[in-house]
Amino acid sequence: MERLPEDCITHILSFGSPRDACRSMVLASIFKNAAESEVLWEKFLPPDYEEILSKSVCPMTYKSKKDLFPKLSSPLLIDGGLKAFSIDKATGKKCYMLSARELYIAWSANPLFWYWKPVIESRFSECVELIMTSYLKVEGKISTRILSPNTMYRACLIVQVAHHRAYGLDVLPFEVLVEVGDFRSRGTILLSHSERSKRSFEHPKKDLNLTYNKEDVSRVCRQRNDGWLEIELGEFYNEGFGEKEVKRSLREVDGVHLKGGLLVEGIEITPVS
Repeated sequence: MERLPEDCITHILSFGSPRDACRSMVLASIFKNAAESEVLWEKFLPPDYEEILSKSVCPMTYKSKKDLFPKLSSPLLIDGGLKAFSIDKATGKKCYMLSARELYIAWSANPLFWYWKPVIESRFSECVELIMTSYLKVEGKISTRILSPNTMYRACLIVQVAHHRAYGLDVLPFEVLVEVGDFRSRGTILLSHSERSKRSFEHPKKDLNLTYNKEDVSRVCRQRNDGWLEIELGEFYNEGFGEKEVKRSLREVDGVHLKGGLLVEGIEITPVS
């Protein structure tokens, strides 16, 4: 292997992952040189990374393509701070997050129903908290053109439940939906903390004459390490041919009742491991 030219080793490493390239550096000096090649890390970066960097809220400085890669694995605010971009550290695939301001949220412009405010834990300048509504719908759209091709993606709504102010969120499951062209991924979710959800299953809302079974809920809220909850909206495969619109949404389809205490940060789109 050491008889091979360095550019040949670089070409071979380009068929692997960034993680594989880093691991190869400990094998031999020729691997170390190839794994630090600008040509190699250029291939691991998205082809439009320069355009993405030009949209950054804060200019990013880097010494090399290898230095840039780990920096982009942390969220980078773009498009005036309305979106966040990053790359998956293991694969180099693109990740996006649309802030609440980039979403359609029913009645969010009315201060009687929704309250826009800064949140310390958020990467965005503001999030929006539900004060009161009888109908909840959150929808985001993104083009497949800006995503990595030949990649399975997962879309998640990122929220917090203000437990001391929350009410009506666990009365009935909500519909979650991902649409790409003719493809649809549909499910149901309960907007509540897991422990509260468990108690709700044990003690249905008799006062509203609305009950549900565990079988009605196909997806759950997952607690993240950053303090937020993620609600899986669905998965889709991006072939990379042409341009299609990806719609991701959460909405009520059954029942009309008052609810509040939901804090929305945005919708995240990440490659499936």
